[in-house]
This record gives sequence, C-alpha cells and structure tokens, in this order.
Amino acid sequence: MLFSKGVSRLHTMAARAYCAAAVALLATVGFAEPAEDFPSKPIEVVIHTSPGGGTDTTARTMLIGMRSALSPNIVVTPKVGGGGLVALNYAGRRARDGHTLLAITPTHLFAIARGQGSLRIDDLVGVARATDDPLIIVVNAKSEMRTLEDLIQRGKRSPVKWGTAQIGGVDHIAAAIFGKRAGTRIAVVPFGSGGEIVTNLMGQNIEAAGLNLTEALDRIQRGDFRALAVMSEKRLDSLPDVPTTVEKGIPVVYSTVRGYVVLKGTPQDRIDALEAAILQGMKNPAFQSFLSRSGLSMQGIAGSDVWNRQIKQMYEDARAAMQELGMLR
Repeated sequence: MLFSKGVSRLHTMAARAYCAAAVALLATVGFAEPAEDFPSKPIEVVIHTSPGGGTDTTARTMLIGMRSALSPNIVVTPKVGGGGLVALNYAGRRARDGHTLLAITPTHLFAIARGQGSLRIDDLVGVARATDDPLIIVVNAKSEMRTLEDLIQRGKRSPVKWGTAQIGGVDHIAAAIFGKRAGTRIAVVPFGSGGEIVTNLMGQNIEAAGLNLTEALDRIQRGDFRALAVMSEKRLDSLPDVPTTVEKGIPVVYSTVRGYVVLKGTPQDRIDALEAAILQGMKNPAFQSFLSRSGLSMQGIAGSDVWNRQIKQMYEDARAAMQELGMLR
C-alpha cells in the first residue's frame, strides 16, 4: 500500500513537471504573444473606398497620431467593391489577433443586414468611433434647383440623377428613403467613392447627391455647390442657414458614422491597446484640424462602449429601412 501511494505521488509530480514544461514551451514558440510585445507585425486598417473619399481621409489623418501612440508600422489597405463586401470578406479572413482593423460605416452594416458576406453583426467588436458625418443634399451651384422644394418638384416631372457611392450603401438608402417620403423620383447613379461624386457633380454629369459634410463643406463654401438640406434633426453650426429635412416635414435622418472594429475573438488586451491608441491619435493636432476644416466636432469621437451600442442600433435601423423599401424578404 505504501509502495502504491509512493508511485502515485511520483506520477503526480511527473505530470506537474510535464505540464510546467509544456507551458514554458508554448510561451517560447509564440502561441501566446505577451501584450507588451503587441504589435509584432504591421497593423492594417482596411477601408472600403478609393483614395480621396471621407473614409480614406479620416483613416489617414487619424493614423498620423495613432502611429506615434502605438507603432509607426500601421498602413491603410483599400479593398474596394461590393458595397463594403470586399473589405468585410478580406478582414474576415485575417487572423483575429489585433493586427487588422476594419473601418466601417453604415454601408457595411447594410450589407450584413442583407445577409451578404461571411460575417454577421455579432462578429464585429467596436474599438472606437471617429466621426458622425451628416449627409447634405447638394446640387451644382449653376443648377436651377435653388431649394429642397425645387428638387422635389423637379423629381415629380422626371427622375433626378442622384450620385451615390455604392448601391446598398448609406447614401443610396438615404436617397431612396428621401424620394419615397418626399413623394418624388430619384434615379441613382453609382460611383466608387465620394470623391468621384464630387467630380461628376462639378461636371454636371449628375444633378444632385447626398454628400457627407466632410466631402461637401469646402465646395459649398467655395460656391461650387448649393446645399439644399441637411439630413438631420438639428441644423449644423457650420451651415446655419441650411434647413434640415425634418424641419421641412420629411422624416429622413442619415449620417455616415465612421469607426473602427476588430473581429470577435481578438484578445481583449489588444482591443484595449488599439482603443487607447486610436483615441490618442484623434487628439493629434492634424486630426483636430481635419475635424475643424470639415465642420465636424469632437462630439463624434467615442470609445468602445458607446461605439458598440451604436453599431447594434444602426444595424437594427438599417434592417427597418430596407424592409420599408422592400429590399429584404
């Protein structure tokens, strides 16, 4: 009996020694990268638009400060196409280790709401929100449409050629909902980015667009574009004379909210590190100047708790809007 107990104790000691050695081995081969070693390779910020659009400009300006706060080795990776699907699917194939950030707008949530792509809403984990950028209904300054009422009446005679960045994106849905609730007709003309819409509106190849404030404000102030309405409940400080759709009796409120997410399964300590670096990056004078020039404010910036709640709410709102338009079965 004593011999048996002794053997048992020896087996137990050997098992403990084996486990300790195994843990040490796993640590040395890198299965659990310590938080202090993060990042250990380049961080990609995946965007869904071409260079020059609001999402691209926001990301590149934010990275000026983020590189100083976390790592100089952070790059923007454009994955354009499919109304955000190409970017979603690309990010979905990357390791969930904190080295891939996905810049999202409501466009991505609309794609998920339609059941497109491999990701679902619960796969997205908000890290930080950068901007809340309302849509402005604009026309070329040479247009005969001087007010929102002019545009509505014009659309009743024949559809207004309306530029959008992507079919199924926030500006497309906003235009469709506006047309339906205003009782007018919109002919959507899709482009690859907000920058392309600006170019074509300047050239009068299209008649109107719902541009983000960041994309439209400079052209409005120069006198190239005329702002007819803001798709919001309250007027903007940067455009105090421009009425809102709500005050005109059209309940259409849309903005392009831009923020950054990782995928579910990313270690929490790395999410925390990314959140701190992004928020620090947005305190940088370059980003602050970008907000000021764009007519935006610090109120658009938020951490993970606020941003996660808003992501879920935008998703539910997207589904409701698409059901109203008959885009969901």
